[in-house]
Amino acid sequence: MSRYESVELARDVEATIVPVGDRVTLLKGEEATITQSLGGTYTVMVNGNMFRIDGRNADALGKEVQASPLDKAGKAGSKEELSKQIWDQMRTVYDPEIPVNIVDLGLVYRSEIKKIEDGGGYTVEVDMTLTAPGCGMGDVLCQDVQTKVLEIEGVEQVDVQLVWEPQWNQDMMSDAAKLQLGFM
Repeated sequence: MSRYESVELARDVEATIVPVGDRVTLLKGEEATITQSLGGTYTVMVNGNMFRIDGRNADALGKEVQASPLDKAGKAGSKEELSKQIWDQMRTVYDPEIPVNIVDLGLVYRSEIKKIEDGGGYTVEVDMTLTAPGCGMGDVLCQDVQTKVLEIEGVEQVDVQLVWEPQWNQDMMSDAAKLQLGFM
């Protein structure tokens, strides 16, 4: 989204305060300015404060609730294909303050696929970090990763761990992210 859009909330809606991470309810009729709509979530400003609204609540903003960007009809035929689907799903997770996905920001350090021995599915382990250790959105972003990776057919468990080593820095961003954010 290149321009901000003002809307009136159509109903009460749960939101997350950015960057604190606390859950609140925004009230029907409040004026909200949509500042970012990426990865199926919305970042809005209400009364000078920033909030994140999940895509499943898009109707509160007068928007259509969108289905997952992943076409669940295709099952990965190999671990390599499954790995690609996992990374593609993680690329749909965005920091609510930065218009770049968490993969290109360099926040995801590891993704490992393990076959579940007594079943046909997989467990996925993900190590990720945040741009700042004190960011209150860590749990929210971890939950986003878990939810989106669980949408992949065959994935039955996802374990997302926040790690702090190595400490994140701007050099970990992809060239595309650096370019988009004006660092190149």
